Amino acid sequence: MLSNSKLGFGLMRLPKDKNGTIIQEKVNTMVDAFMKSGFTYFDTAYAYAGSEKAMKKALVERYPREAYTIADKLPAWKLKDENDVQRIFEESLSLSGVDYFDFYLLHSIEKKHYLTYEKYHCFDFIKEMKKQGKIKNIGFSFHDTPEFLDQVLTEHPEVDFVQLQLNYLDWNNGVIQSKKNLEIARKHHKPVVVMEPIKGGTLASFSEDIEQIYKNYDSSKSIASWALRFIASKEGVMTILSGMSTLEQMNDNLATMSNFVPLNNEEYKLVDQVTKTVLSKPTIPCTGCRYCTPGCPLNIQIPDLFTAYNSQILYGESSRYQTWYQDHTSDDHAKANQCLKCGQCEGVCPQHLKIISLLKEVSNVFDK
Repeated sequence: MLSNSKLGFGLMRLPKDKNGTIIQEKVNTMVDAFMKSGFTYFDTAYAYAGSEKAMKKALVERYPREAYTIADKLPAWKLKDENDVQRIFEESLSLSGVDYFDFYLLHSIEKKHYLTYEKYHCFDFIKEMKKQGKIKNIGFSFHDTPEFLDQVLTEHPEVDFVQLQLNYLDWNNGVIQSKKNLEIARKHHKPVVVMEPIKGGTLASFSEDIEQIYKNYDSSKSIASWALRFIASKEGVMTILSGMSTLEQMNDNLATMSNFVPLNNEEYKLVDQVTKTVLSKPTIPCTGCRYCTPGCPLNIQIPDLFTAYNSQILYGESSRYQTWYQDHTSDDHAKANQCLKCGQCEGVCPQHLKIISLLKEVSNVFDK
């Protein structure tokens, strides 16, 4: 394996204040707890606004370079010509405060992004950066079909690893196809970094009846721990990224992974029971990555509106969720029923959600 850090700190969902500014002091505390527990893998990206800079302050300026590993990513949607490839890479190095990346990925490969990466010779670029010592290991994150993953890995056997969305809710999902994608990576003998193991927090809490399935078996384990243990029990998994936003989430994940115990057969059956129960409820499978929000002409806070909708579906009608919806459709944030149907959001959604029609469903619930 390229890394011995089974748990990775995903820096996409760092703690922020009400103005959306990253709270550096909290990031520092979380980094310290992570490092103290012996985990060393940090995952950032050029597209995670402010993440590289916050990581520099919390990690790079406070720990020796050999004590940790950093993964960063090149975003296809930011590339307008071939010069942007070198520019963005150098910017990321500067913002992160390092001379090299331990892991560097082409971000979110799917068919349309793959064309961009090929057009601008991005695979050749990262190979050259590896040759120069500015990258130790090259790879890509992936959001497409197993057949296409097989094609990409066949055309680019030089990559050292792949990053896949794996969690028990998406294990047999017809769009995400977590299980089949893992099988393709194993076929090509590529170590796997896991993203969205808790599906943006979706697998960290459920309605009381669903949570009771786990609690009746072992009340000492958190709901999120089941998701981490499910993925960590799989062959070929190198590192599991968790996008932690609070110290409480950090401590919970550290407790699970510091004393990792694989799932037994009975526990797998419980996970399967929970999966079937959750999937029987018509929720929106949004992971809260927020790729959709920056380009929205009306600044609709799509993931937050989906959160309100899902909460009402899973936990029952409550004024809390109406208030949440109102809070995220105030000031310069438009409501779900004001969507212009431009399709920008659907074009960048890694989950391939039909956001325009889903916003109509949200509107039917909250825009009364």
